[in-house]
Amino acid sequence: MQKYMFRQLLLMIPTLFIIATIVFFLVQVTGDPVALLLPETATDEDKLVLTQALGLDRPIFVQYLIFLNHLLHGNFGQSYHFSEPALSVVLERMPASFELAVVSMLVALVISVPLGTFAAIKKSTFWDFGISGVSVLGKAMPNFWIGIMLILLFSVNLQLFPVSGRGTLNHLVLPAITLGAAMAAEMTRLIRASLLDIMQEDYILTARSKGLREWTVIFKHVFRNGLIPVVTVMGLQLPQLIGGALIVETVFAWPGLGQLMLSAMNSRDMAIVQAATFVVAVLVIVVNFIVDLTYRLLDPRIKYH
Repeated sequence: MQKYMFRQLLLMIPTLFIIATIVFFLVQVTGDPVALLLPETATDEDKLVLTQALGLDRPIFVQYLIFLNHLLHGNFGQSYHFSEPALSVVLERMPASFELAVVSMLVALVISVPLGTFAAIKKSTFWDFGISGVSVLGKAMPNFWIGIMLILLFSVNLQLFPVSGRGTLNHLVLPAITLGAAMAAEMTRLIRASLLDIMQEDYILTARSKGLREWTVIFKHVFRNGLIPVVTVMGLQLPQLIGGALIVETVFAWPGLGQLMLSAMNSRDMAIVQAATFVVAVLVIVVNFIVDLTYRLLDPRIKYH
């Protein structure tokens, strides 16, 4: 186990190096930041001074080495828009995104676990078909449409929740439901399929033949083993919720990382884009590492080599 953990930690280093390299060169082909920062009336001398100040007059390979050196010190440069270190701006938005992602994940679990379990138990019945149909419908509805409908119903008509912003628990309800609904639809179907596969195993048939009650068999034997695919999906979804909830954060004016990245891309603030992309990449790697360790807790039979 310790050797596996050490090997995985070592593999993070080249992975992060590759990600940093891709981020750097992708940013280079997005356009000239000098043209974006200076007004149209700027002279050639003004452009030259700013180019030299940003280090853009140096060869691309030299810029790349400087970027890697700054990266080792957590320096992604200054944000053109905020006039602050880019990493600091990104980290300031992380708590809002993390808060929304975690609550959305809880919403998805509260909805999907009982529905998926019930659909598996009631296989090929009206309840199974109904839950599966609702899951497909929920997956087909885009997030922005769900968000707008929730705003119209609960904010405009009923006036129960605020339309946008962050600050209180009421501000969190609608965006969390919007994000959690699509995930719940996907996880419900996954839980159903996973539990149905486990129910066909020999040890489940043996448990039932011993006279154990159905709910005991479900929760003690089926449910725990069926959670492994669910944990995998959750591990993949959490970083996506933190860094990729662009539409939902825009609809609800939620001051998170997704909205920051969208704003930075529109204004070509590449320091923010680089910092945010790298932070999300690190988050993905860390979450996947935690998911791997969680497998062993759910199923001690899993061995690491």
